[in-house]
Amino acid sequence: MTTLDAPEIRRNHERRWPFPAATAVAVFLSLCAASSALQSQSIPTPPAYALIKEPEIRADMLVMAGDAMRGRESGTLDEMRASIWTADQLGKAGVKPFGEDGGWFQWFNMRRTRIATTSSSVRIAGRSFALWTEVTPTSNTDGDVIGTTVFAGDGTDSTIDVRGRVAVITLKPTAEGTRSTINTPEYRAVRQGLTAQGAALTRRGASAVIIVADALGEANYDAVGILQSRGTYNVLGGAPRFSEAMLSGRGGGRGAPAGAGGRGQLAAPAAVPVLFVHRAMLAQLRQDGQGVEIHLKSEAFDTPSVNIIGMVRGTDPTLRDEYVVFSSHQDHDGVRFAIDGDSIWNGADDNASTSVALFAIARAWAKQPAKRSALFVFHGAEERGLLGSRWHAAHPVVPLGSMVAVLNGDMIGQNHADTASLLGSQPPHQNSTALVQMAFEANNRTGKFVIDSTWDRPSHPEGFYFRSDHASYAQFNVPSIFFTTKLHPDYHTPRDDASRINYPKLTRMTQWMFMTGWIVANAKDRPSIDPGFKPVP
Repeated sequence: MTTLDAPEIRRNHERRWPFPAATAVAVFLSLCAASSALQSQSIPTPPAYALIKEPEIRADMLVMAGDAMRGRESGTLDEMRASIWTADQLGKAGVKPFGEDGGWFQWFNMRRTRIATTSSSVRIAGRSFALWTEVTPTSNTDGDVIGTTVFAGDGTDSTIDVRGRVAVITLKPTAEGTRSTINTPEYRAVRQGLTAQGAALTRRGASAVIIVADALGEANYDAVGILQSRGTYNVLGGAPRFSEAMLSGRGGGRGAPAGAGGRGQLAAPAAVPVLFVHRAMLAQLRQDGQGVEIHLKSEAFDTPSVNIIGMVRGTDPTLRDEYVVFSSHQDHDGVRFAIDGDSIWNGADDNASTSVALFAIARAWAKQPAKRSALFVFHGAEERGLLGSRWHAAHPVVPLGSMVAVLNGDMIGQNHADTASLLGSQPPHQNSTALVQMAFEANNRTGKFVIDSTWDRPSHPEGFYFRSDHASYAQFNVPSIFFTTKLHPDYHTPRDDASRINYPKLTRMTQWMFMTGWIVANAKDRPSIDPGFKPVP
């Protein structure tokens, strides 16, 4: 469905109203908010609301985030086991399958690109080094380099000529420009340093770069090696990854290549090989003229992942072909390196929390359907770069124009009992004032959370608005909001298990999402898109 872009909307307002376009937009949004508030207040809380119960939410969590699910990593049998169980829960709730060929599933392929261990090799001073444990390529760059080293300190001395040489530098971790995720700040500082220093030496003409770990790099070496050995992921034929740059018009529009990495990967490949080695190599590599042979070969292959989609048909013959989309992702990070003796990254808050919330909503909704239909979409491979939602946004089971709202949740079961965030509730991320007002009215009638708006600001270091599945739909002008209780020290660690969930809070978040959907699904008018929201066409 083609929509007017923001300049055209402004021109229309300028022709109609005898005051500036900015004022016209403000008046329009105020009218939307007032209309939505009136509609919301006139829609009563349904009896089905009482069916959302904490014991059932807790019981579902203990299964979905249990060790038997092995962290539900996308592209594995563990994800498939969790997906079958998810579909079974929806069926028991009374939801109808709405995937491909009358079933629950919408399949897609993840394109995984990584350095091939069997066909790649690195030799320094005549000695072979094992990939990932002794030497770690920091990108998927193919390369054949034979040369000698030149030591360039920490890389900041521009008088050292590295052109055509293998530049050796010491790692200089930096927090500048690094997301401030509170669980792994040291790892992220190391990653940022590797990326920035490798790129700087590449620009100076080095044929390859070897970065020697400092103390912080050494402490995080295993994590870098394990995560980088996994490679990067993409979904061919899916929607691009929405970004702040696309929203503000600074580039990276829909015709640009989509970002390939999941949350744990390093930046896009450099033009030359960049290698990370242990601190113990420093004494040897300080000596110029060390012989180096680098042969790196990347490989790409596809592995299947899946979205699980169910539907409850609406009761109103004129509105039942419009859909409220309840959105979650069912995958997490699987079995990885152990922390405190635990190697199963259960993903209880991320994102079994919203998945079990959607089970509770589905049970209630199936007992008492709304006027509009409801879609329950459990996206696969969110952790690999929002792949499932990017696929569904490009290949939707219903037209995007028939989706009246996407209500997405991600990590809704931790932190302070009485605070939460609603992302997409303020410019420039807000794309529907009407939808936001409906959500605020629902909060007033249910959870009564204090809303923390700081995480929705473009200046927030986490860039959190763009890191969950609603963003894949928002870029196509589908009214979309993101319910969350934000990050915490358990995020992306094995500590994120069922014992860490605040179940009374999770129940209230579930009730909030349910009531928001109920108001949207029964309102006379569907939420409108704000004129000022302008993703790059």
